[in-house]
Amino acid sequence: MLPVVAIVGRPNVGKSTLFNRLIGKRLALVDDQPGVTRDRREGDAKLFDLDFRIVDTAGYEDDDVATLPGRMRQQTEAAVEGANVALFVVDGRAGVTPLDEEIARWLRTTTVPVVFAINKAEGKQAENTVLEAYALGFGEGITISAEHGEGMADLFQALMPHIDAADHGDEGDERPDAPLKLAIVGRPNAGKSTLINTLLGEDRLVTGPEAGITRDSIEIEWVWHDPNTAEPELAVRPVRLIDTAGMRKRARVQEKLEKLSVADARRAIDFAEVVVLLLDASKGLELQDLKIADHVVQEGRALIIAINKWDIAENASSLFNGIRGALDEGLAQLKGVPLIAVSAMTGKGLDQMLSAAFAARDAWNSRVSTSVLNRWFEAAVDANPPPAPGGKRIKLRYITQAKSRPPTFVIFGSRVDQLPESYRRYLLNGIRRDLDFGAVPVRLNLRATSNPFAAEKN
Repeated sequence: MLPVVAIVGRPNVGKSTLFNRLIGKRLALVDDQPGVTRDRREGDAKLFDLDFRIVDTAGYEDDDVATLPGRMRQQTEAAVEGANVALFVVDGRAGVTPLDEEIARWLRTTTVPVVFAINKAEGKQAENTVLEAYALGFGEGITISAEHGEGMADLFQALMPHIDAADHGDEGDERPDAPLKLAIVGRPNAGKSTLINTLLGEDRLVTGPEAGITRDSIEIEWVWHDPNTAEPELAVRPVRLIDTAGMRKRARVQEKLEKLSVADARRAIDFAEVVVLLLDASKGLELQDLKIADHVVQEGRALIIAINKWDIAENASSLFNGIRGALDEGLAQLKGVPLIAVSAMTGKGLDQMLSAAFAARDAWNSRVSTSVLNRWFEAAVDANPPPAPGGKRIKLRYITQAKSRPPTFVIFGSRVDQLPESYRRYLLNGIRRDLDFGAVPVRLNLRATSNPFAAEKN
């Protein structure tokens, strides 16, 4: 395991900018508005030749635990407890504030080593902050500019003793199965963060009745113990859970911050292998859910639909059948998507959901041998020959699988540009049904075979 560095500080001191700087890409959302980050976010960081795990935390605020800022503070405290070193950041332009002093008092009560940094120290304005910072009890702070990359050498020197002293452990995962990249998506307040907390068995993500708490897409490494597998070594299934911001109708998304959050959720879908679309049983299936599902399918990701809050659902049987019918009609291009009733609060159906997710990834990853594929292809064409528009036959000669993830096939033939969409769907449905691809997205491309006499004829 890599050593862990947790960035802490009050809101808007530049923690997420520093996080992005250290991991080398813009993963955390950054805005001038304070309080953008609400959950702790992790990434692999590199600072010269130091490799470590960096944790971006919510701005530390002195509010009651029952409030949203109070629950965010609990997440920050949990991040520091699990870190090898805390990187305490203050704003060099704003100076030392009473909340900075409160954070310093709390950090001094922990057993975690503290590296103290004064951010936004590009100009002379920060010189007064450097003098004031001695009163916080961490000596002379390192002056840095996360936005411009200044002071990184000094930060390297300060972090090095704590990271070198940490036990790196075994950084490689030698298990043959890579972690399942599983993204949880849906409309706001569908229960995505609550579901992940229940899987983890801890309050890892900030939750509450307020819609739109999650803003960043949060990745969490986890291990699921499959209860359906008898052999203990095969029951351990690594998972990379990805929590995402709620995705509302585009017309309702007005604020810049929400637009960034939705864009981040869409990127999470792009990087996932399997996507769980979480519905709210009290609201049923809405058009926005179908739009999210269609986006997942268009991106070529395996899709599972989970109906959450099943423990409080009314007329459960008719609700399930109604959603099943609406899905088959609204997602005509991908009928038979797994539909599972779950409860994020009680844990009902979550093992079934994970079993379906691993099965979907297996199908999404699978390849068919050329001989098996062409035997199926010949039988499918013989059973239902392609039409002959204008009295001229369309000849389909052979098929090959170009790639997996998602499964992509190429058919070669003559006059394929005139093949009707209905026949193309016939072949796609046959591939899913007969070659065990189930309801994962399958792509089918058509290529005209070259005519060796064409140049001579011209």
